[in-house]
Amino acid sequence: MAHTYMLFDFGADEEKAQQARHKLEGWKQAFRLDKKLQVKFDRGEGDNLAPEPAESAEAPKKAAKTKSKSKSKAHETSDAEAQNDGSVKLLVRLYFSAHEKLSEQQWLDRIPADDLFKGADPKVVREGEPEFAEVLKQFDSLE
Repeated sequence: MAHTYMLFDFGADEEKAQQARHKLEGWKQAFRLDKKLQVKFDRGEGDNLAPEPAESAEAPKKAAKTKSKSKSKAHETSDAEAQNDGSVKLLVRLYFSAHEKLSEQQWLDRIPADDLFKGADPKVVREGEPEFAEVLKQFDSLE
C-alpha cells in the first residue's frame, strides 16, 4: 500500500484549519475511508502549556455567571492561542492499495480543489520523493 501525504499550511487561522478538518472527517465518514484517510494537526514548536491551566482556572468562575459569556470567552482565548503559536499545518495521509489508484487520484484532486483548502498552500508528497521520510517522521510524531 502506498502512502501519499498532503500538507496544508493555514498560517495562524486555527478556525479555518478546524473547518477543513471537519470537512475531511465528514468525507471520511460518508465515503467509509476509516484507515485510508487520516488527519493530524501540526501547530508548530510554539506550543505553550502555561495558558491551558489559566483557562481551566477561569472557566469555573465564568460558568457560574453565564454560559454564553464563557463560550465566547473560550473562543477568544483559542483564537489568541492560535496567534501566539504561529502557523497551523494540517497533514493528511492517504493510504490506498495498488489497485485503488483511481480512488487515490480522485482524492488527490478533490481535497486541494475544495474552497477551504485552496488558500492553504497545498503540497503533495508521494512515497519515493526525497521529502517523504521527513514528512513521515513528522506525521508519526504528532498525536
